[in-house]
Amino acid sequence: MTKRFIPLATPLLTGNEKAYVVDCIESSWISSCGKYVEKFERAFADFCGVRHAVSCSSGTAALHVALLALGVGPGDEVIVPTLTFVSTANAVTYCGARPRFVDIEPDTWTLDPGRVEAKITARTKAIVPVHLYGYVANMDDITEIARRHNLFVVEDAAEAHGAEFRDRRVGSLSDVAAFSFYGNKIIACGEGGMMATDSERLARYMAQLRGQGVDSKKRYWFPIVGYNYRMPNLTAAVGLAQLERIDWHLNRRREVASWYTDSLRDVPGIAWQVPKDGRGNVDWLFTITLSEPIRVTRDDVIDRLSQHGVETRPVFHPMHTLPPYREMGQEDGEFPVAEQVARSGLSLPTWAGLQREDVVYVCDALRECIGDARSASACDLKDARSSQNRSTF
Repeated sequence: MTKRFIPLATPLLTGNEKAYVVDCIESSWISSCGKYVEKFERAFADFCGVRHAVSCSSGTAALHVALLALGVGPGDEVIVPTLTFVSTANAVTYCGARPRFVDIEPDTWTLDPGRVEAKITARTKAIVPVHLYGYVANMDDITEIARRHNLFVVEDAAEAHGAEFRDRRVGSLSDVAAFSFYGNKIIACGEGGMMATDSERLARYMAQLRGQGVDSKKRYWFPIVGYNYRMPNLTAAVGLAQLERIDWHLNRRREVASWYTDSLRDVPGIAWQVPKDGRGNVDWLFTITLSEPIRVTRDDVIDRLSQHGVETRPVFHPMHTLPPYREMGQEDGEFPVAEQVARSGLSLPTWAGLQREDVVYVCDALRECIGDARSASACDLKDARSSQNRSTF
């Protein structure tokens, strides 16, 4: 059946990536020392509108180091949305702390501030809002809650490079923000992460933690236990080149998302995240949910789209349903919104190189899959009724 293949995400390396990487190789500076690390950090800080950016090896490492730098440790609790990628909860656990899970807003799918205070205890140290799929959390209410309870705020901005809240970029809305540059992200380096902050003290401490804990003034002297979380110069070279074209990447993704909304707005039972006033979202992955009158499971749609050559992926499993966190989740209550979105949601191909005909093909295939499934369901129901009627004679 497959006519073509449309991947979920593909990095576009159409700027200075090759030239900068070749420069690294020719200069022999390929590890964590080199001019591109410093250039990328400076450029990314300027992009976010903060004073400091500290690079590291991954988005998960960025979250881990950010929490450690804020003093999160054993016995502490950190509030996170239950609907997120597992690294958000894992980073809290790496610190020896306990994640406390909160449900999400039904429209943006980000942390619901109205449910946060019920989870705050004397042990709560921080709140980690996640800008899920590029949609910005309600940072006004979250930071106000944090201020009242003397809590730190760490943005998980792994999926939201360039998103804004009230004309300020994510990364500048909290004590520290963590970004990812995995190969499917808006800025894609293969791997890599970044921590953004206005605090010089935090920036220096995070740089020390990511570099094995080395003293900045005394060579091979390690006054604290640190981690090997440094970013290679090669990775930073790719990141800098990507950042130089960030406006183009964001605009192309915005155009792709507009094609999806235009094509799918008339399909009953399909919904997606809803923009809120004051939140300048970015389009990491265009993600939909399926509901009545669609009478087919999300997983069936994923399988059927795969037969058409369309790669998709399900929405993340909520943290409270995963084995390492299930017991904690049971203590934290019910999460009906996150469970519904996770059960019915799937992400469609979203990357800067897609053309309108690609999106049309995806949407046509989606309509066909839903239509085929409806027909199959109707036939199954008819067969079941016929069988039941025959059994009465």
